[in-house]
Amino acid sequence: MVNAVTKLTSQTESSQQLKLLIESVTDHALYLLDTDGLVCSWNPGAERIKGYAAEDVIGTHFSRFHCPTDRDAGEPDRSLDIAAREGRYAGEGWRLRSDGSRFRASVVIEPVFESEVLVGFVKVTRDITESYQAQVLLRDAQRALASTQQFEKVSQLSRGLAHEFNNLLTTIHNALDLIALRCDKDDTTERLIGNAQAAADRGALLTRQLLAFGAGQTLVRERVSTADWLQPALAALQQRCLAKHTLQLQVTRVLPDVLLDPSQLEAALFNLVGNACDAMPEGGHICIIGDLERRLDPQADTPTYRDFVAIRVQDEGHGMAPDIAARASEPFFTTKDIGQGSGLGLSQVFGFITQCGGFVDVSSTEGGGTTVSLLLPALEVPAND
Repeated sequence: MVNAVTKLTSQTESSQQLKLLIESVTDHALYLLDTDGLVCSWNPGAERIKGYAAEDVIGTHFSRFHCPTDRDAGEPDRSLDIAAREGRYAGEGWRLRSDGSRFRASVVIEPVFESEVLVGFVKVTRDITESYQAQVLLRDAQRALASTQQFEKVSQLSRGLAHEFNNLLTTIHNALDLIALRCDKDDTTERLIGNAQAAADRGALLTRQLLAFGAGQTLVRERVSTADWLQPALAALQQRCLAKHTLQLQVTRVLPDVLLDPSQLEAALFNLVGNACDAMPEGGHICIIGDLERRLDPQADTPTYRDFVAIRVQDEGHGMAPDIAARASEPFFTTKDIGQGSGLGLSQVFGFITQCGGFVDVSSTEGGGTTVSLLLPALEVPAND
């Protein structure tokens, strides 16, 4: 009898210690699910991370914490099936708080067996939003730095080639003009000379683009109020669009000044708006958005956050596949038909923004449109985080 009482007392103390341990965990959501996925317990960490009180969730299905797309895809039930079958499920994804906001979650689910019979699951959720966002920013900064280094190498070659081609084309132009004056005026000869002159003109355009890409053109930089500059520039950019395209400007907040060459910025936006129109041959809506973002500076020697003025050109076009989007800034790479694009347009934009100390971010989804963001350093003292 004494042994039985001692054993019962020991079990009671262990249960109390376990309960105390679970309730003391505040940085992890730690709770039990039954075999159907209904919440059976709720610790303070779960309430802190997800925002629900225990009485609001106990007895409800844990799929309520998933985003609608994950629920529709059957992700909650799939995670329980994997845990029951393989002994453990681990993953990460976006989850919902009680106020509807999202957070990035690291999730572990392990099955609970009693006499080899599955009686439920232990689920541990950790909020990793800050580290996830830091990884995304670091990846973006690394990509921007790699792009900048690529341009520095290619621009040196481009600059030399452009000057050489410019000299050759001047000779070709002069020779064609003399031939046109001296030859007989038959239709065939005039057509051939016209074609040659058109080709030489296109070659001259390409050399100018190469010079712009290779930073061979001098930038006359000045302090510019982004919001004040964008509004009057909208009328000129509208002329690049056809009647079937609409162009809208959205400036979400008061933006700091930037240091740049306004004529080059107008040329860059003119290029991007043109690309957006080409991506929507049947017509559509283009939006230019001015915003402020805090990003890692890709050109800083140490990880440094600073404010960037973001000017985005957003379209509703056919978009690009991930492998195409990754090559969008490569010199001479184009998705347009032969003769319709040199492949230097977006490279010029990258080169100009890089000269201004910024970087370009291209976001595109096949069938879902494209957003090109020009990120220019705001005129303020950089701050370390």
